[in-house]
Amino acid sequence: MTDAVSPDVAAERLAHEISRRRTFAIISHPDAGKTTLTEKLLLYGGAIHLAGSVKARRATRHATSDWMKLEQERGISVTSSVLQFEYLGYQLNLLDTPGHEDFSEDTYRTLVAADCAIMLLDNRRGVEERTRQLFDVCKRRRTPIFTLVNKCDRHGEDPLKLIQDVESDLGIDCFAATWPVFDNDVFVGVYDRLKREVHLFERSGDRGATRADDTIVSIDDGALIETMGESAFDRLMTDIALLDAAGHTYDHDRVIAGSLTPVFFGSALTNFGIEPFLREFLELAPAPGPRETNTGNVAPESTEFTGFVFKIQANMDPKHRDRVAFVRIVSGHFVANMQVLHQRSGKPIRLAAPQQFMARDRVSIEEAWPGDVIGIMDRGNLRIGDTLGGDGKLEFQGIPRFPPEHFARAIPADPLKRKQFDSGLRQLTEEGAAQVFFAETSAGSQPIVGAVGQLQFDVMAFRLEHEYAAPCKFEKMTYRWPRWITGPKADVERVATGQGRLKLFDHKGHVVVLFSDAWALRRALQHETSVVFHETAP
Repeated sequence: MTDAVSPDVAAERLAHEISRRRTFAIISHPDAGKTTLTEKLLLYGGAIHLAGSVKARRATRHATSDWMKLEQERGISVTSSVLQFEYLGYQLNLLDTPGHEDFSEDTYRTLVAADCAIMLLDNRRGVEERTRQLFDVCKRRRTPIFTLVNKCDRHGEDPLKLIQDVESDLGIDCFAATWPVFDNDVFVGVYDRLKREVHLFERSGDRGATRADDTIVSIDDGALIETMGESAFDRLMTDIALLDAAGHTYDHDRVIAGSLTPVFFGSALTNFGIEPFLREFLELAPAPGPRETNTGNVAPESTEFTGFVFKIQANMDPKHRDRVAFVRIVSGHFVANMQVLHQRSGKPIRLAAPQQFMARDRVSIEEAWPGDVIGIMDRGNLRIGDTLGGDGKLEFQGIPRFPPEHFARAIPADPLKRKQFDSGLRQLTEEGAAQVFFAETSAGSQPIVGAVGQLQFDVMAFRLEHEYAAPCKFEKMTYRWPRWITGPKADVERVATGQGRLKLFDHKGHVVVLFSDAWALRRALQHETSVVFHETAP
């Protein structure tokens, strides 16, 4: 900042900026419509003028959030992207996550950076396995959850049954915040129970590419029955009476505590119900709150800047071979080029060239506030989980690490491209999606890639070829169940080379052992008592 301001004015502005931030993620099972919903939130926020879908006819447009070519070709999200835009005076930070289960690690870390989540359900299928997994992550962190039942333009399960299924399956109470309005089983609008307003939508011929026009009528307006028709009116009033008698009441404290979820109904494809949902979500969702550290909670209102790295992405701009560290700001006022303490190294670093994002598009910024996500150009100094700012040994908690579950030998297709191959492997693994180990062979060091999911090998092969001009193939291995081993050197060597075991080294030179089967692992854990086994790097 160039102009000095009084502490009171600075604190007042900090509080104002915090109050208007909403940082959230969307959790769903694949094909529930997450990418389409993301597009529509951007459409209503004015960030895009026409909404594109990965399933759009003739593939004339690709979804804004899926910026990688592979994602566009397959119609799936396999990276986390950050989408930032303003709407109705709020600053929204939408942390878009991979929908495919093979990228759980990236998704879990992104959920740590969010203050709340939107749980998206298919109105035919309700709660599905992937949704259940991600809900459990949110529940453990007591993350507030807002539920949107999607695809109501198609015939699906009865809305009351969907709510009952959510409550019984996930163990969370539901409050029907909006309710679908049907006219002869055709989805024509929603009733907003908190505002007591009926939104009746008009269908357009552009397949949801523009905002839906609606007519808003108070539930107490005597003209409502004429506006919506007697049959639709009678059905809605019956449903409302049933919800009022048997449903849960709205309790904001329970929503923030994660024990009650407001449920909304809509269709992301046609835009029906999306704007009422977005407006109420912004009003009800929490602003950035305190974050747990090893020394106690850090409040966003603290004037000292703090933040943590939850994602690293290489080659967002392949022409410049860039490496961007995504930092969630926890407290204080960020200004460009400020110098902060890098807690892991104990050294000060300058946060230069900060940027905010609309998927691949980015803009330089001069300042940011708690709840915001900024991109810092990094030369390899930052890692996932790093704490920035504060003094002493501050460390934010809860950023998960996962051991790889699948392993494959990485073999370059062209030996003359070995330098590009090694560089690409190193940079891609620094993003945290996979880990590289090395096996000592008679021909030298052989890279072994470990990943949480099989699809990650396809993504790495694609990116090595297209971003580093280093095509390769992955030969899958039967060895699994990695364990890092520490202890006396001779014992470590003996344990690592036993029958049914494969000795590897990680990038720091630590010994890692893979086992041929679960029985070999159990036997080692029971009998090899002179060493210590670790599920993640010590």
